[in-house]
Amino acid sequence: MSGREIFRALFEPRTIALIGASGDERKNTARPQRFLAKHGFKGRVVPVNPNRDEVFGARAYRSVADIPGGADHAFVMVPASSVAEAIDSCGDAGIPVATIYSDGFAETGDEGVARQHELVSLARSRNVRLLGPNSMGLVNLHTGMALTVNAVLELPTLNKGGLSVVSQSGSVIGSLLSRGQARGFGFSKLVSVGNESDLSVAEIVAHLAEDDSTDAVLLFLETLRNEPEFSRATRKAFDAGKPIIAYKLGRSEVGKRLAATHSGAMTGSGEAVEAWFHQHGVGRVDMLDGLIEAPSLFLNSRPPNGRRAAVMTTTGGGAATVADRLGSFGISVAPPPAALVERLRAHKVELEGKTLVDLTMAGTRPEIAREAIQALLDSPDCDVVVVVVGSSAQFYPEIAVRPIVEAAKGREKPVAVFMLPQATKSLELLAEAGIAAFRTPEGCADGVRAYLDWRAPETVAPVKRRELAAAREQLEARKGDLLDEREAGRVFEALGIEVARSVVIEGPGEAVALHFPVAVKVLSSRISHKTDVSGVILGLMNQESVDAACREITVRLGRQRSAVPIEGFLVQEMISGLAEALVGFHLDAEAGPVVTLGAGGTLAELHKDFSVRCAPVSVKTAHNMIDEVRSFAPIRGYRGARRGDLDRLAGAVSALSRLATLENPSISEAEINPLIVKPKGEGVVAVDGVVRVAAME
Repeated sequence: MSGREIFRALFEPRTIALIGASGDERKNTARPQRFLAKHGFKGRVVPVNPNRDEVFGARAYRSVADIPGGADHAFVMVPASSVAEAIDSCGDAGIPVATIYSDGFAETGDEGVARQHELVSLARSRNVRLLGPNSMGLVNLHTGMALTVNAVLELPTLNKGGLSVVSQSGSVIGSLLSRGQARGFGFSKLVSVGNESDLSVAEIVAHLAEDDSTDAVLLFLETLRNEPEFSRATRKAFDAGKPIIAYKLGRSEVGKRLAATHSGAMTGSGEAVEAWFHQHGVGRVDMLDGLIEAPSLFLNSRPPNGRRAAVMTTTGGGAATVADRLGSFGISVAPPPAALVERLRAHKVELEGKTLVDLTMAGTRPEIAREAIQALLDSPDCDVVVVVVGSSAQFYPEIAVRPIVEAAKGREKPVAVFMLPQATKSLELLAEAGIAAFRTPEGCADGVRAYLDWRAPETVAPVKRRELAAAREQLEARKGDLLDEREAGRVFEALGIEVARSVVIEGPGEAVALHFPVAVKVLSSRISHKTDVSGVILGLMNQESVDAACREITVRLGRQRSAVPIEGFLVQEMISGLAEALVGFHLDAEAGPVVTLGAGGTLAELHKDFSVRCAPVSVKTAHNMIDEVRSFAPIRGYRGARRGDLDRLAGAVSALSRLATLENPSISEAEINPLIVKPKGEGVVAVDGVVRVAAME
């Protein structure tokens, strides 16, 4: 079956078979049949239970093979040991889609993982697509298809709308539905993917991008899977004008392992996933309520050009709670435009020199509030307008909300509203008008930040095939999976990155034809950080000191408990410049290939001053990364400091990032640290580096 037919069976089935349906209302396995009837599903619902002749008045069948006319969606609610038999019977009956509520698979450990792999193999051999296992089901509110065990469907009515939810947590779809229902938000489709063994978040998002009843896609994620497919799905949704807003666990997660490179250790999945969202056009909220409160900021808007917010209020203290939070996100609060200052002066409102547009009591007059909001929406100096409403929102909702609705109608620039009091009716009125409204200042600031950080998906940087061919040639000549520094340097040179001049010697007594001063480093494909084993001596001014350094390093390594064989010594010319940079590349478990730029040197991990992007990146994106590293302010010309060669630095970042496109062999980690940045026009030079080839599966 085609993808479109699969998703029609998933969300718009004509006949649903409930395998393992129970007639005991107290059991979860009784809920889907009750919920489907309760919410008006028009298709046929057939319970399958070999121990019963009927369930809730509907005839029950021993097997799906016995269902007259067949079915196009099966909901499986039997013990894990019986799931494979149920899927096999679905294959016999020609049922194309099965949602598996049953648990006891990959979420339980190694045995469960093996059981799940076997189940997927069976399903594929029988042409059955799987949602789950461990899925709480799915809902299509526009057809009444409440195919779930989630207790939230006990609600008497459900609001229909354009928000669709894809969640890796089954309980969250109920939470969002409940919270949204209380606020007047309407949903289209909600789906729990469970263990995501077959049908993935990415595949479902790609379908929702073509779904006429979906206006925006909300994601609750515990991890990223199928990154290449996911990136195509996000691009498809963006091009269709359907924003994706995500809440993901693990923002503060640090790397689960200490990588061979500093950059791998510095950049955990949290930072890598943040970069992935940013580059693929996904808005990310930090608060769960943001998944239902923030979408109105994105709908009917395009990604903003800047990160500037204008704040208008009748209650200065309430507005300050939002403005303060925005400032902590690095978002600038734009002062009122001069024309508005002049117009409001006539109403005894003085805004000269102020940051907030505080209308005081004059703002309770609808015509003044409306005029102020319109002026801010017209201003080119802000990207979003934040309106903070005081007690009138609770007691006079029509008066408080009407000027906001009238001013925002038909505008592309979004408006975010924070209600200082508990103002249920005002929140509902704004929801009906499609205006983003928030219950807390933290939620408002979070939603505004998510919108202002939203960008169109980035185009992948073009790949220079000749460079990659040269790099591959060097990799194929390597001695092991972890390249020694000389081998790593040849890879960097093949990518077009200048490397400091060096020679390899076996030990003392070999003449060195380099310009002094030089550094001597132990050469070994077993050592990733030479300073950690005291394998580096710097500032050597003559041949005698080079010989002495070789002997000293040999002694130092011999004293260590785990002796590492010395394969030689790298003697390298000392390079000076304006700054040291770290440029790293590694494969993140969730986000895929990642490039990192930060302050270089032996204390790189301590500084935590870096910028992250998914690889590969263009030179333009690399320049943006340079702007984000605080330590590079001097070489950007801060306070008249001498500017570094930022063009060559950006070129090196882009070049190293292209390792993401390399195959056979592919790279798991690579790093230049330090990369010496010379004055403008004089280039950058790699002084040390690490390259690790990905392990073969």
